[in-house]
Amino acid sequence: MNIIVCIKQILDPEIPARDFRVDSAKREAERGSANLVTNIFCENALETALQFREAHGGKITVVSVGPEGAEDVLRKALALTANEAVLVINDAPGLADPLFVARTLAAAIRKIGAFDAVLLGREAGDWGAGQTGGLLAEELGLPCISFAESLAPAAPGAVQVKRQTDSGWELLESTMPLVVTITNHEKNVPRIPKTRDVMQSYRKPLTKWTLADVGIDPASTAAYYEVAELSIPRKETQCEFIAGDTLEAKIDAFASRLTEVMRAL
Repeated sequence: MNIIVCIKQILDPEIPARDFRVDSAKREAERGSANLVTNIFCENALETALQFREAHGGKITVVSVGPEGAEDVLRKALALTANEAVLVINDAPGLADPLFVARTLAAAIRKIGAFDAVLLGREAGDWGAGQTGGLLAEELGLPCISFAESLAPAAPGAVQVKRQTDSGWELLESTMPLVVTITNHEKNVPRIPKTRDVMQSYRKPLTKWTLADVGIDPASTAAYYEVAELSIPRKETQCEFIAGDTLEAKIDAFASRLTEVMRAL
């Protein structure tokens, strides 16, 4: 079974709040001192693919759309023993919306060739739109199962997907190829790569394509939504000390002041 896993590089969501900055003019988060990491839900998707390959065999190809620096997340995937990696370089400034990413991924997947399943994280840990998986399935003309936690072989040419809903578990069966978005679950917690595999990952070939190589013209895909405003909420607080010669006087003053504030509201 040939599995393609789409992964995204994002700003580390564990960055301390005091270090988080927003560029209001560009309407995007500033990198600052924060690291760029693999989206955690993409790692859940990769872990699901790795477990499937270990149990049933197959091949895993990881694909990412982003700047040259996104090579780092692909190298990590290779360190986790993915078979091949492809980076579609997009150095355009600003936010790449889910539709553009889905069309670019679809073009890259067609260029890669035959596959049985495409796995993605349920959403990205930066914007959390959760739209790329469904849009990619539409671009490829394939069925899509969302919020899955595992998959297993079913009848020949089909796969069984398990997912949790508000009313319990669902077992869905679909013919292949298909697109599956993976959610986080205790069964697909990302593993830690071995030191030896990390070292070897930098010796493995990594395919790089431009947008032109996959037939994508950045100007031909207009953004279907726009971020109107982005800012960090500001919360103002005031502190007032109550004076008094005795504890009873302070209590009376506090009660009076509290009454004034409540009436003002």
